[in-house]
This record gives sequence, C-alpha cells and structure tokens, in this order.
Amino acid sequence: MNRLLALAPVVVLCAAITGCDTTVTKQEMETADYGPRPVNYQDEIKSYLSLRLTDPKAAIVEMRTEPKHLYQRGTPVRGEQYGWGVCVWVNDKNKQGAYDGFYPMTFVLRNEKIVAVNGGPDDANVIGAKYAREQCERLGAPFKQ
Repeated sequence: MNRLLALAPVVVLCAAITGCDTTVTKQEMETADYGPRPVNYQDEIKSYLSLRLTDPKAAIVEMRTEPKHLYQRGTPVRGEQYGWGVCVWVNDKNKQGAYDGFYPMTFVLRNEKIVAVNGGPDDANVIGAKYAREQCERLGAPFKQ
C-alpha cells in the first residue's frame, strides 16, 4: 500500500503532462472576454523581456504573429488562459556571451497587459515549452528547429 501511495504523485504528474486534453471547443472560445485588441503589445512584450533576458540589448526577438484570439483550457498543471495571443521567438545570449538558439514563447494579453506567459526565462520547463510550442502553432507560427 505504501508503495502505491509513493507512486501516486509520479503517476499524476505523468498523466498531467502527457494526457491533458487541451482541445478547445468553439463555445469556449466564443464565451471568453478577450477585451479590445492590444495596440502596444510589442512594447509590453519588449519591456517584459528586458527584465528577464541575459543580454536584452543583444537578444534577437522576433514577433512571429500579430495578436490573435487565444484560449487555453485549464489543466491540472496550468490554469485557463485567454486573451490576445502573440507568438515570439527569442535567441538570447548565455552567460558565456554565445547565442543558445531560438526558443518559442507565447504572451497572452488583455487590456494592454500581459496576463500569461508560456516558455522563456521565467517558465523554462517541460510544461512551459510544450504550451509555447502548441500555442505558437495555433497562432500560425509553428516552431521548427
């Protein structure tokens, strides 16, 4: 019995990472209040990144999409996200001064403010990377290396 209890968190985490259904219905997308389309989204995203990147002035930041409606159903590991989504590809320098290569990030904005970020320095984990890739693909900028 104790063995089963010890394995329970591992099983739940594995199921959460691989088995979460993030498919969104048309009704869910239509009922979300996205607010007005952001106008200053590029400045907001650049400001966010300037505080988090290793070398913000030398980083290569590509806004891969214009803001589009984005709705992400909540899962056991990440809450519901909705608003205007923007896919961004970032290539920052590491601590040795070399570029590490591009990685995707998604920003979700409502009322000109960032309300969710997937991927990147503050969310550099398997789940954040998975959400960023999936959302960039839905926004029309699939990440391929």
